[in-house]
Amino acid sequence: MSSIHETIHRMGRQARAAAYRLAQLSSDEKNTILRAMATAIRDATPELLEANSRDLAAGVEKGLSPAMLDRLKLDEKRIESMAAGIDQVATLPDPVGQVMEKWSRPNGIEIEQVRVPIGTIGIIYESRPNVTADAAVLCFKTGNATILRGGSEAIHSNVAIAQALATAGAPEHAIQLIPFTDRDSVAALAGMDQWLDLIIPRGGKGLIETVVSLARMPVIKHYDGICHLFVDEAADIDMAVSLTVNAKTQKCGVCNALETLLVHRDIAPNALPQIAAALCEKNVELRGCERTRAILTDVKPATDEDWYTEYLDLILSIKIVDSSEEAISHINQYGSHHTDTIVTADTATAERFLRSVDSACVFHNISNRFADGGEFGFGAEIGISTDKLHARGPMGLRELTSYQYRVRGNGQVRG
Repeated sequence: MSSIHETIHRMGRQARAAAYRLAQLSSDEKNTILRAMATAIRDATPELLEANSRDLAAGVEKGLSPAMLDRLKLDEKRIESMAAGIDQVATLPDPVGQVMEKWSRPNGIEIEQVRVPIGTIGIIYESRPNVTADAAVLCFKTGNATILRGGSEAIHSNVAIAQALATAGAPEHAIQLIPFTDRDSVAALAGMDQWLDLIIPRGGKGLIETVVSLARMPVIKHYDGICHLFVDEAADIDMAVSLTVNAKTQKCGVCNALETLLVHRDIAPNALPQIAAALCEKNVELRGCERTRAILTDVKPATDEDWYTEYLDLILSIKIVDSSEEAISHINQYGSHHTDTIVTADTATAERFLRSVDSACVFHNISNRFADGGEFGFGAEIGISTDKLHARGPMGLRELTSYQYRVRGNGQVRG
């Protein structure tokens, strides 16, 4: 076994032992440690800035794009935001120990279904160093030991953040950061199912596909964010314009941004020119089907590949459909089961859309950009899942728990 594998397997054993200790902490004890973590991050601001400056310098040398460098950058405001996020997690209700259901059997047995920590969680992520703190504290709040593996572009920042968190009084090895950034470390982490109960990859499709192909334990993930907005024939056009522009341009490089606009044929002649004019003001490149191009003569033709594409850029594909049923069919065929919206004043059509679209989040008359743990009131999220087991959609604290049955009696035996 290589030294990388030996190190990561040792971390796995340590995480398992830490998870048992974490499960014994009360909510008050965890919250006290979380507040100490927030203080430690604030106190370590000079060290975090110095470490981040090394990552930024290396990023410039590697030719990272301005957008990637911005995701990587830490400043005093972002560090304070990181600390404030930890303070907020401390205020959130602790799901661990929550009685989900409780009932009695005729023989007097009392049964409770109770939320418990999952145990040990591996998280593999790219770029943004704040994920180190976000992921660590969400797992800690729910009593899970965490092994983090960040990307090479943020290694100095990630190490500095993990070191600051480690000074806050958490059980030893409750939060561990893998010091290696090569592919062997991903394979080692994904292969040690005797120590890890769950692995969560956050990053590009290539990273996620690699983790899924290697993992010997359950994986929670989403591959793409091919999100749709359907403008129904009964839509308010002003609302459709506003929601389309927000969903596409408020932040285009994220998984809940709009990628394909579907428009009912009866409203298309009036709605499309207004939507296109508003998008052009935001420098959005439009690609349309033939019927779209008959109305918007200067847009580029859309190919079948466009319907499968997550642009993560100021590009939008447009298709005119004959009915809400066609819109639903298109979304279920080409979408990624992430977040899809209908704009309509027809309640019956909206409810049919919500029932029929097979996505983690289905919206009526709101922007796709609300598919977010913070916007859902979760306080924070570990990521967004397009799986159906065990978590779906934005993952907050509750999704980082499992459950057990606690059964109490007074000597009953089974006949």
